[in-house]
Amino acid sequence: MLRRIFLILTVPLAAVITLAAPALAQNAHLKGSHPLSFTDNGLTLTGTASYAGLGNFDTVQTLTATGQPTATCTNPSGVNKPPGHNPAQVTLTGATAIPASAIKNGNVTITTTTKPPVAPDCPGSSWTENITDVAFTSATITLSQQGATVITVNVTFSPPTSNGPVPGSGFTFTTSP
Repeated sequence: MLRRIFLILTVPLAAVITLAAPALAQNAHLKGSHPLSFTDNGLTLTGTASYAGLGNFDTVQTLTATGQPTATCTNPSGVNKPPGHNPAQVTLTGATAIPASAIKNGNVTITTTTKPPVAPDCPGSSWTENITDVAFTSATITLSQQGATVITVNVTFSPPTSNGPVPGSGFTFTTSP
C-alpha cells in the first residue's frame, strides 16, 4: 500500500519537474544559408554567427582567432622605423554573453570581437613597439550554454584576411556539436 502511494505521488511530481525545466540545446546548429560573417578591423577580428535550436539559457559565444601580425619597432630617436622582427603568430580571443531572454524560439545572432594583440619584442627596452595589422588565417567560434559547449565552428581564411569585411568566398568552415 505504501509503495502504491509513493508511486502515485512521485510519478506526477517527476513529470512536472521534467516538463518545467527547459531543455538544453538539443539540436544547436547554424541558421540560414549564410550563417557567418567576419570583419578584419586591422588589429581585431569581429565574427557574427546566427544560431537555431538553442535552449532558453544564458549563452556565451567565444571567438578565438589566429593571425600573422605586421609590426614596427621605433628607435629612441623616433626617426628610424625598421620593420619589426617578424613577430610570431598571435592568437586573440573575445567573448560575448547573451542572456536567456535574448534567445527567441531557440534563435539568436551573436557578434563578438577579439581583443587586440600585445606589442612585439623589439631590440631594446627604449624602443617603441607597435603592431600595425594582423592578417587572420583561422578562427574558432565556440557557443556554450550552462557551461557546456553546444556547437563549435572552425573557420579557415584563404587567403588571409585584410582590413574590412571578409567575403563569403574568403573562408570555409566546419561545425561539430
